[in-house]
Amino acid sequence: MQWIVPIGLAGLILGAALGYLWAKFTERRAREGAEATADELLRSARQQAQEILARGEEEAKARAEAYREHEEAALEHRRIELQASEDRLTQRELTLEQRAANLAQREQMLVHREEDLAAARAQTEELREAARAELERLAGFDVAAAKEELLHQVEDEARRDAMILVRDMEIRAREEAERRARRILATAIQRLSSEVVTETTVSVVELPSDEMKGRIIGREGRNIRAFEAVTGVNLIVDDTPEAVSVSSFDPVRREVARLALEKLVVDGRIHPASIEEAYEKAKAEVEESVRDAGEWALVEVGISRMHPELVALLGRLKYRTSYGQNVLKHLVESAHVAGMLANELGIDPAPVKRAALLHDLGKAITHEVDGSHALIGAEVARRFGEDPAVVHGIEAHHNEVEPRTLLAVIVQAADAVSAARPGARREALESYVRRLERLEKIALDFEGVEKVFAMQAGREVRVVVDPGKVDDLGASDLARRISRRLEEDLQYPGQIQVTVIRELRVSDYAR
Repeated sequence: MQWIVPIGLAGLILGAALGYLWAKFTERRAREGAEATADELLRSARQQAQEILARGEEEAKARAEAYREHEEAALEHRRIELQASEDRLTQRELTLEQRAANLAQREQMLVHREEDLAAARAQTEELREAARAELERLAGFDVAAAKEELLHQVEDEARRDAMILVRDMEIRAREEAERRARRILATAIQRLSSEVVTETTVSVVELPSDEMKGRIIGREGRNIRAFEAVTGVNLIVDDTPEAVSVSSFDPVRREVARLALEKLVVDGRIHPASIEEAYEKAKAEVEESVRDAGEWALVEVGISRMHPELVALLGRLKYRTSYGQNVLKHLVESAHVAGMLANELGIDPAPVKRAALLHDLGKAITHEVDGSHALIGAEVARRFGEDPAVVHGIEAHHNEVEPRTLLAVIVQAADAVSAARPGARREALESYVRRLERLEKIALDFEGVEKVFAMQAGREVRVVVDPGKVDDLGASDLARRISRRLEEDLQYPGQIQVTVIRELRVSDYAR
């Protein structure tokens, strides 16, 4: 039994050794098979690569051959085109040479023609000189004298024809302009509704009784003297029952004095201290009224924005008059008329109304600044940032500056319409007479005028001329020159009609 164990152990070892050897053998056979398979695949890949390379070389050779053939065809086509271009250039050179030869031939022909024309011109001039000399000999006049005589005749005829043409054109233009102007002004005036305002230099204050007159006068006239010294007006206490009068040419002072006196009458206590107190209150009320009046004017005209200083100056014009017409109401009225005229003429009415409302602005400070109210007002408006067109309308409304825009002309027309309507203004007799004398004197300064009559309150000037010195055409020219002279030398609202009368009277005596 002892030998069985070693034999079994040796069998196990031998079996393990045989298993190991079989595994190694199997692994070796597998590795040799894999190597054989890999060699086979490598040989197959090399063969396929060689075949692909051979096909690529054949395709490359074929493409190179096709590209070479294409380039050779393109070069041949380009060579043919170049040859054709060369042929065309050669043909053009031949054509240009032929044209140059033709031009040279024509130039020679023109030179010959110019020589012929020069010879013919010289021959014609000789014949003309000979004919002129023969005509001068037959007529007994030389060319210079005949030309001068002809020029004089043509000049006289042309002047007369021009005067007739100018007269006819002026008549037609005047009739048409007057018709249109009348229509436009009539439409604007018809639409205007305005009150007739007449200012006076005296304000009447009603009293509750005549006993109040004694209080106003005071002991030995103390109160009335104090009142006149503080307010700067004249207080008239007369026999008018229950009334006293405040007189002053300054409407602002007169209004302040009137309000102060009314406050004193209501209070009943009248002495120098109460007079000064009432005066200060009345002055403050008038200043507030001035601001309200300026704002009222803007609202009435329809203007929304304006510098506060300009509004205050406008309000001061509430107490300023011109020939009895309230200046602020005149400005509002002029602005309405200007807006209507602008609408009739088809232009923007806003700047026109603004210029018309401000055109007499300078009258608010003429007592403080020397100069024309038109130029003063324009400078004030310019200083407070008004538009240049509006400023020009202000400064040109009395022709101190020549109007250059339609706006300025409309402002002039609106000013004249407001000032010339019936009842708007009044003039002193002396200024009225001086204006009429000035009209007659201007017309008498012209040559050929015998008599001049100013009629219809200076709206018409009739001029009687010497018929021996002034003919019919000269009468028309004289009327035009007198009208221009009146426009240059005078300032007036509306228009002045100039009528020239030429009457020829012939008389003889039978013996």
